[in-house]
Amino acid sequence: MYRPLVLCAAALTFLVVVVGAYVRLEDAGLGCPDWPGCYGQLLGVPEEVHEVTKAEQAFPGKTVDAGRAWKEMFHRYLAGALGLLILAIAVLAWRRRAGIGRPPWLATALALLIAFQATLGMWTVTMLLKPAVVTLHLLGGMAALALVTWLALREINPRPVPAGRAFRPWAAIGLGVLVAQIALGGWVSANYAALACADFPTCHGQWLPDMDFGNAFHAMRELGVTAAGAPLSREALNAIQWSHRLGALVTLIILGGLALRLLWIPALRVQGAVIFVLLAAQAGLGIANVLLRLPLALASAHNGAAALLLVALVVLNFTVFKRAAH
Repeated sequence: MYRPLVLCAAALTFLVVVVGAYVRLEDAGLGCPDWPGCYGQLLGVPEEVHEVTKAEQAFPGKTVDAGRAWKEMFHRYLAGALGLLILAIAVLAWRRRAGIGRPPWLATALALLIAFQATLGMWTVTMLLKPAVVTLHLLGGMAALALVTWLALREINPRPVPAGRAFRPWAAIGLGVLVAQIALGGWVSANYAALACADFPTCHGQWLPDMDFGNAFHAMRELGVTAAGAPLSREALNAIQWSHRLGALVTLIILGGLALRLLWIPALRVQGAVIFVLLAAQAGLGIANVLLRLPLALASAHNGAAALLLVALVVLNFTVFKRAAH
């Protein structure tokens, strides 16, 4: 049962990441003011008149929005199912480690990461979408996707690619650059800075607009304000969006060059093509989100493409580092 469970976990992790991004973009992250239930209910959300009345009495100042609450709870149910699945994988990895033939440490690390993710999910609600917590929650989800992908690849066990040894440094650098860009994208989303610059490729008609990096990237502040409590300025939002665009350019150059080079290696040609297509799609989605004013479908697709690109880079690293990994 170990292999099917790992493969199911990989698919479910991707789904949880995409649905989580959708919930965030729908502004449903605070659809339930408590955790793990919703207005005190572990199953369902308040919908009947008496349930809504009771919920609003228990949480003064909160207005029940059943639609937003259901979106948030659907994501929590998916995440809960994933947590149980990962726990089962970790238990099996320990109990059947001799038969599986691999040490259980990666499965254990994944289980611990999922537990930490649950904590971050709780903090996201209780700390009212604090940008640092929201961004860490996103990165935790992406890290879980990377780990479970690596775990699944060990079960699929693709053939080694001797020619891939030369690409080890570039594959690792590419993965690091992509993770940094995902973090910048998460910071943009967590600060609602996606439309800070409404034009492209310039920002307010300038290549270098007025920017406030100090307040923009202060990790300990609350949402929408500086560390001193003043409203976050347009210059700070400009700095967040401009940094993400600069990161996108760096990512495009490095991953694009890597993908083009892979196309010349027969055994890695498919992976190079996949990375190139995903990279082009991601760039196009990012530009379209700005020019079309962040439609929900495109914004969700932008997050999904980032997750797929991460999976593609993990697969590449597994392939070229295969001998070192076994």
